[in-house]
Amino acid sequence: MSETIPPDTVPETATLHVLSVFLGGDESSPTGGNALGVFLDTPGLPAPLRQRIAADLGFSETVFVEDVATGRLHIHTPAVELPLAGHPLVGTSWLLGRRGVRPAALLPPAGPVPTWADGDATWIRADPGTAPEFVVRRFDTVAEVEALDGGEEGVNTRVWAWEDEERGLVRVRVFPRAMGIDEDEATGAAALRLGAELGRPLSIRQGVGSRIEVRPAPDGLIDVGGRTVALEEREYRLPTVG
Repeated sequence: MSETIPPDTVPETATLHVLSVFLGGDESSPTGGNALGVFLDTPGLPAPLRQRIAADLGFSETVFVEDVATGRLHIHTPAVELPLAGHPLVGTSWLLGRRGVRPAALLPPAGPVPTWADGDATWIRADPGTAPEFVVRRFDTVAEVEALDGGEEGVNTRVWAWEDEERGLVRVRVFPRAMGIDEDEATGAAALRLGAELGRPLSIRQGVGSRIEVRPAPDGLIDVGGRTVALEEREYRLPTVG
């Protein structure tokens, strides 16, 4: 565990990488994708400051990598820190792989999460029991899922329906209101839990067009993967500590 750096040594700026994770469509016509902020050069920031930064940025999640070599990191929504989350781990793995430094496993607070690339997809393997829990609502038709206006205040809700059960195609929407997010575009943690519940390979369509691939793994673990692209890289001025 890295030590928290003294407030008077917090840097003024840090490089922010903005990614889009779990893209649907294809390379010529991508759809969906969940925006993710990643800092690779801010080790030792105190948790309250990380939380302020995540709230200021407003992404559904922001990742603070403590150590690139070991993959130790923290994940924050605008409201809370998470022990594990899918799209932040997939996106961070992709970014580290692009820089040639992807470890065999990432180390969020929940524990080691193996990760690898396969073609244009980046994968993680995790225990679905370590993922955030959601109230689950199953509907009979995709139209019912599409018609929903939103989730419930203070509740993390996942709704779903079969799009094509024989082919393993699922329509999902996620409303993590307790995490400070009205609706999430693509939620790997929810995909982990759905994969465990259904126990079969799935292709999840979430949000406006994101795509998450799911498959069972040994020992009750679940593999979750998808495509990631870089949106921008810029200098971000860190808030003043105090």
